[in-house]
Amino acid sequence: MKKLIGKLHLYLGLVSGIMVFIISVTGCILAFEQEIKSITQPYMFVTGPTGGKVLPPSELAEIARKALPGKVAKGVLYDTPDRNAQVGFYNLDPEYYYVVYLNQYTGKIEHIWNEDDDFFHFILHGHYYLWLPEKIGQPVTASATLVFFCMMISGMVLWWPKNKSAAKQRFSVKWNAAWRRKNYDLHNVLGFYIMSIGVILAVTGLVWGFQWFSQGLYTVTGGQGSDMYYNPTSDTISTAQVTGPMQAVDKAWNQLQKEYPKYSSLNISFPTERAESIYSYVNFREGTYYHVDYNYFDQYSVKKINATGPYSGKYSEADFAQKLRRMNYDIHTGAILGLPGKILVFFASLICASLPVTGFVIWWGRRKKAPKKVRKSIPAMKPAI
Repeated sequence: MKKLIGKLHLYLGLVSGIMVFIISVTGCILAFEQEIKSITQPYMFVTGPTGGKVLPPSELAEIARKALPGKVAKGVLYDTPDRNAQVGFYNLDPEYYYVVYLNQYTGKIEHIWNEDDDFFHFILHGHYYLWLPEKIGQPVTASATLVFFCMMISGMVLWWPKNKSAAKQRFSVKWNAAWRRKNYDLHNVLGFYIMSIGVILAVTGLVWGFQWFSQGLYTVTGGQGSDMYYNPTSDTISTAQVTGPMQAVDKAWNQLQKEYPKYSSLNISFPTERAESIYSYVNFREGTYYHVDYNYFDQYSVKKINATGPYSGKYSEADFAQKLRRMNYDIHTGAILGLPGKILVFFASLICASLPVTGFVIWWGRRKKAPKKVRKSIPAMKPAI
């Protein structure tokens, strides 16, 4: 049985090795994306005094639209008092994604960010799609992640020692041995130590990879109904209480300011379709995305709309399955544990990237190993008669 699992482990590794390597290396780079951006992108921060009167969404949107004529503004993010507001512009056909950074107190434009020029967007594309077209790369990446999950399990079976004597060799690298033995130990020992983290990274990645896996995990953990995000519709036949969508956005924003006097960040959308509702989330923990309250408003009456699923309602009222789904991204990146969690995920991803390399070296060494010479016995000569 173990021999069969060994063959399976080998062939799965040969098929998925390069893909696992790319996904892992790009994951290492993305682990500290926010920390790196806070240093390399100074336009994220307010220059000058902070703490004054914050401009409403309609004013920030109007200023941003003048900077990007012909593009559609989708929403604004109000960050901490020392950071600039962000008005997002994005579309699928033609595809574009811009963010206009504005001083949330004065409306001064500090920078226009283009996704196509961003280094981390390039890395993220490799992490998600292996730099292939999305329709091809997404299922390939998801399949490679599923294979990696299976290899973590099969690797544990192969690692499991037969007896106590063999167990002593499974927990440490024999550094004074020949390089082939050191490579073998690095593959087995490091693979064992990061197996649990590797499984978590694979499972949280598969939530985005396959809808059947995402829905299945949500249901198994106690979730009711669909796990997919949806935007509830506004009542298009009711009498409008506002003159237009942006006035409704301002009113909804004012309601949220009163309801949530303290928060880390607040995002509110600009409805562009007739039946679309105003979507908003209020984040209470900087650097993460799970501890948020979701709110939806009718764009005509500006009344709150009830919604269901993991991306609705208050975090404090969410059940286990909903909280776990909201935490998926922060668990995957390690941000759920703060900087120590990101460091842990960084080194785990680095080791995951090394496993296909050390595994290939093991296979290649065995493949190139010369067959043992068999000494033929020479029959004794019979004495002449």
